[in-house]
Amino acid sequence: MDIQKQKIKAETRQVKVVFKNLINDHNTLFGGIALQWMDEVAYITATRFCRKKVVTISTGKINFKKPIPYGTIAELIGSVEKAGTVKLEINVKIFIEEKYSENRELAVEGNFIFAAVDDNNLPVKLFD
Repeated sequence: MDIQKQKIKAETRQVKVVFKNLINDHNTLFGGIALQWMDEVAYITATRFCRKKVVTISTGKINFKKPIPYGTIAELIGSVEKAGTVKLEINVKIFIEEKYSENRELAVEGNFIFAAVDDNNLPVKLFD
């Protein structure tokens, strides 16, 4: 298996809009919602990479660089950073775009660590 090709195939993108039901009293996206979105994209990326059952086992540092305002478009991009024997490190970035301009900025970035597991949730090798 060509790991580099697999990493490229596993890249995952999701686009969302920050609606009113997702914002705090500062008119920006709740941090917990951003983390939920990121974990979901990381999970999909990890699954696409190894095509096995995976679980989140930890997160690395999450950097909230810019608030994500109400009404903006958010694009999440997940990519495989590292692949070990049973663990994967997935990097997720959230870019924000104004709806009516070309302005695009990195708002949040973080890493999520996943393990491949069997049906009993015991670690298994990523690849046989």
